[in-house]
Amino acid sequence: MTQKFELGASLAEGIDSRSGAWTFIQGFAANWADALESGDGWAEADLAAAEARLGVRLPAALREAYQLFGRRRDLTSNHDVLLGPGELYVDDAKEALVFRHENQGAASWGILLDSLQDDDPAVFIRPDLADKSAERWEAWLERLSLCFVEIVLSESLQADEELCDFLDPDDDSIGLLEENTVRLPFPAYPIGEEEHAIRWFLGQDVLLRDDDGAAILARGRTSGDLDRVRDLIPGDWLNDCR
Repeated sequence: MTQKFELGASLAEGIDSRSGAWTFIQGFAANWADALESGDGWAEADLAAAEARLGVRLPAALREAYQLFGRRRDLTSNHDVLLGPGELYVDDAKEALVFRHENQGAASWGILLDSLQDDDPAVFIRPDLADKSAERWEAWLERLSLCFVEIVLSESLQADEELCDFLDPDDDSIGLLEENTVRLPFPAYPIGEEEHAIRWFLGQDVLLRDDDGAAILARGRTSGDLDRVRDLIPGDWLNDCR
C-alpha cells in the first residue's frame, strides 16, 4: 500500500538534511504536481561542462538538485528563474556563483565563491538597486538544499491560476490565516529577519505563504480547496472570479 503524502510531516523531515530535501521534493511533485521522471534532470555532461567553463566545482547539493529536477520548469521557474548549467555565472565582483534570478531582475540568488567547497553551502540574495554601490550579498537560507525546498514551494504558488491566488491582506487577514491554518515547520527567512520573516502555512489541502504581512499567496490542490481558503480569509483575492 502506498503511504499517503503528508505535507507537514514530510516537510519537517525534509528540512533536516540534504537527502531529506530531495525526498520531500519528490513527494511534493508526485502529490501536488507531476511525479519526477528520469528525464527531469540535467545530465552529468551538462554539469561537467558548466564546471569547465566556470573553472569551479559545483557543490554537491547543486549537482544533485540539477540532476534530479533541474529541467522541471514547473517546479523551479513559474515566476523566478532557475538558471540552467549553461547559464550559471560568477557575478562581476567575483563574490558569488549566481544560480537564480527574480523574474523582473530585481534580485539574484547565489553561493559565495569561498563556500563552493561545501557540500550544502548557505545561499545569499543580492537586490538590484539603483545605487549599485549599495548592493550586497545578504544571507537568505543556511543551506542550498533548504533553498531548493523553498524554490519548489514558492514556484508552486505561481502555477495554474485556477489553483493559485494572491491577496493584499488587510488588518484582519493575518489573524484569520493564523486561526484557520497550521504554521509549517520551515525556518524563518531571510536569515536574521525572524521578526519580519516569510512564513508558510497549511490549510485543508491548501499551501499558503505570508510575506511578512505584505502579501498572502495560496495554492490549492483543487479549485474547490482554494475557494475554501478564500472564504476563510475574505478579501480581494486577485484571481477570484466567483
